[in-house]
Amino acid sequence: MDLFNSFNQHLSNWVLRAASACLAALGIVVIYGVIMRYAFNDAPPYVEQVALLLVISVAMFGAAAGVHDAGHIGLDSVVKLLPEKLQFTCLVVVELLTIAFAVILLWGCEHMATSTRHDTIPTLGISEAWRYVPPMIAGVLIILFSVKHMLALFTNKTPA
Repeated sequence: MDLFNSFNQHLSNWVLRAASACLAALGIVVIYGVIMRYAFNDAPPYVEQVALLLVISVAMFGAAAGVHDAGHIGLDSVVKLLPEKLQFTCLVVVELLTIAFAVILLWGCEHMATSTRHDTIPTLGISEAWRYVPPMIAGVLIILFSVKHMLALFTNKTPA
């Protein structure tokens, strides 16, 4: 269990760094696009598509890191009023629903990537399938992190 927690912690750190790097790159790309458009009247055509890929990456990688840290919005005021056994059941259901969401995300993105792999993003010259890589990575990570939380629930240990 400790090895699995440590592995997940490293993955979470990596994905958080990736989200931070994507956010910094997004800021640079947008500022560059604005300067080129308004100062030089020469807007690069690829800026919007690069920014879109970076926004997707920031959102998906940030979401995965949030699941690891249990940083999602918790509306648990009613759950806290329930008996301990029902609280446990609610926590398990939340983790199962999170895993189900991640599986659907992974499946849907894999389907979309497969169906768009022969299409290209014109301004970038890369496959449309690349748009679905960050959500697929996030889906896998969300599953791993939720499994970690489930194991912690059933072993009565606080996840690291």
